[in-house]
Amino acid sequence: MAENKSKYFIAGIVPYLIWGTMSVPLRNIKGFPPHEILYYRILVSIIVVWGIIFLFRKEALKNDLAFLKSLSTRRKTRLVLLTVVSSFLITGNWFTYIYAVNSVSLKAAAFAYMVCPLLTALCGFIILKEQLTKAKVIALVVAFMSIILLATGSLHEVIWAIIVASFYAIYVIVLKIIKGVDKFNFLGIQLILSGLMMLPLYFLNAASFPAQTSFWVHIFLIAIVFTIIPLFLNSYALIGMPSSALGILIYLNPIVAFTVAFFYFKEKIDLHQLFAYLLLLLSIVIFNAQLLKSVVYKKQ
Repeated sequence: MAENKSKYFIAGIVPYLIWGTMSVPLRNIKGFPPHEILYYRILVSIIVVWGIIFLFRKEALKNDLAFLKSLSTRRKTRLVLLTVVSSFLITGNWFTYIYAVNSVSLKAAAFAYMVCPLLTALCGFIILKEQLTKAKVIALVVAFMSIILLATGSLHEVIWAIIVASFYAIYVIVLKIIKGVDKFNFLGIQLILSGLMMLPLYFLNAASFPAQTSFWVHIFLIAIVFTIIPLFLNSYALIGMPSSALGILIYLNPIVAFTVAFFYFKEKIDLHQLFAYLLLLLSIVIFNAQLLKSVVYKKQ
């Protein structure tokens, strides 16, 4: 029983460790514009994901098509609109994250994913009318203070961090609304829509087809290792782990990202920024205090 649980736990940890190091391959192809990196990442992901669907997931695809046919016109229209919105949001998140890593700073990109769960809770309260406990309200106030403090030092970095986080936070809220469809097949549809959304930008900024082998090695690496594999593992982990436990594990992403920024890329951090990051860390602990207690209690 313990071994079965441990494999789900490992599957839950690995995606966030992988995503935390994504800045390395992105920095290696920094010379290419963000829209070009994203377009080819999406293109390769579409080929791989739909290859997997047609080879191994035909039954799940048939079930989704049957589910879509069973919906009323109103519910079908709602699902299509939510799918388009979610595709726009995840495309915006991917694009702004690549831009932040290569044109702003790694700290801004990592900070975005520290703020993201807190911002998601705020969006859930505003959009879905989800209740916030007093502890969570205090945590959001402390996080807001941290953001203000960082903004006094580098407003540019904070604005980009909030933009990246906002796209993903609202995307998560939209996903919560969408029910009844296979998540992997849904990803396949999102990728096609994302590719279509990127086409105008791609043609407006038309460049010669990349011929460098290193570029394509990194694109395939980003598409498979940093997009598809983590999503597979994340879905697998949810089979044997509560989503609340995975909610805590998401903070491994910015921790690893900050480590990569400071020790691998040698980005500087001053005392002003350090205090702001520690303040945000405090807000995260406050926000997840009850959840941490319940996880520890269950283990005991």
